[in-house]
Amino acid sequence: MKIAVVGTGYVGLVTGTCFAETGNTVTCVDIDERKVNKLANGEITIYEPGLEKLFLRNQKEGRLKFTTNLAEGIKDAAIIFLALPTPPGEDGSADLKYILGVANDLGKIIKPGDYKVIVDKSTVPVGTVDKVKNAIIEASKKVLPTGEDLGGAFDVVSNPEFLREGVAVDDFMKPDRVVIGASSERAKKVMGDLYAPFVRQGNPIIYMDEKSAELTKYAANSFLATKITFMNEVAKLCELLGADVDMVRRGIGSDERIGKRFLFPGIGYGGSCFPKDVQALVKSSNDVAYDFKILNAVMEVNEKQKLHLIPKIKEYFGDIKGKHFALWGLAFKPNTDDIREAPALYIIDALVAEGATISAFDPEAMKNVKEVVGDKINYADGQYDALKEADALIIATEWSEFRTPEFEKIISLLKNKVIFDGRNLFDLNQMSDMGFHYVSVGRKTITQ
Repeated sequence: MKIAVVGTGYVGLVTGTCFAETGNTVTCVDIDERKVNKLANGEITIYEPGLEKLFLRNQKEGRLKFTTNLAEGIKDAAIIFLALPTPPGEDGSADLKYILGVANDLGKIIKPGDYKVIVDKSTVPVGTVDKVKNAIIEASKKVLPTGEDLGGAFDVVSNPEFLREGVAVDDFMKPDRVVIGASSERAKKVMGDLYAPFVRQGNPIIYMDEKSAELTKYAANSFLATKITFMNEVAKLCELLGADVDMVRRGIGSDERIGKRFLFPGIGYGGSCFPKDVQALVKSSNDVAYDFKILNAVMEVNEKQKLHLIPKIKEYFGDIKGKHFALWGLAFKPNTDDIREAPALYIIDALVAEGATISAFDPEAMKNVKEVVGDKINYADGQYDALKEADALIIATEWSEFRTPEFEKIISLLKNKVIFDGRNLFDLNQMSDMGFHYVSVGRKTITQ
């Protein structure tokens, strides 16, 4: 099958590459000429484990191509995926200007009789399928001869992505479920054939109406964000009552109705999905005069949680002006270079505002952070280089290499045996035995 993917960001590049891996011929389209040239020359533009190998293999086999020309990219495509950004506006609504802009362009290109399925892959508000369809039809009226129309030349469907950064390739190749929102039987058949190789083990393709599919993505991410935030609230209560959140997590996570995942406390969620999607669902609720109280609370708690360690740092040191901190982790989660809404950025701003200095290390995200914060902080060559002459270590991202460090080396490099751990990486007994002052989330503070 020939496929076009419009947009070569995180979702678009993973989508295009994985469809090519199952034998489809995929052309990815983007207006960013510099990015397209890089991709066409075999230079991958995002960090995602396992993606580069598939990217290079399918490009070599001629199944994965890149262009800046939309008409060329969709020429022979049976399916056109829209994988475009939907950034939040000031009021929290998802900005559809990129999607509707491309829809307008498609209306001028699609020919009557040349059937295409146009797929909203981006996370979009309820009703976007109708807006895309109307934009295509209105644009077509400007170019088609009087009396002609697109008729049955296209269908628009919703096919939300459920990709977790860091394991996106596995998520795409072996999906828990595929959600397809379509009212056209012809479009359902095309989409079902496309996804058949991905669900051979029996995981479902769930067909529903377009609006339900659009809401499903928002509801899924908002529920997971709520689960994380609930556990962070439990962690705060544990600190006040003298309980251990790790024990509580294990106790409730063994209940199959609750499950073990997304119960780890920390310093808040970030990334491109959860903050934006929760905000957008609240805005959609407000638009129909519904007060989504739980999600409003989730947003409020998460914003505060990102700075959970700051009062603890100030309590230990008193005035932190002139203090120097090592910061491990800048990405919002491990195995990605994505720093959107990363708690580390909030920590940096708070410490720098108090007159402290920072030396940071992250395996993948330092380039992206430097583009945002510039020289406000120092960037270390390695995790141990960041520790030199630091008054304390702060951990903001749970990268695997941070989990079992050389503690003797940490002790030799830090000015004080002090760690503020926003991801609960270390065992409390071990920290006590080694003589650290160790502060984590929802567990007792080890003091020496």
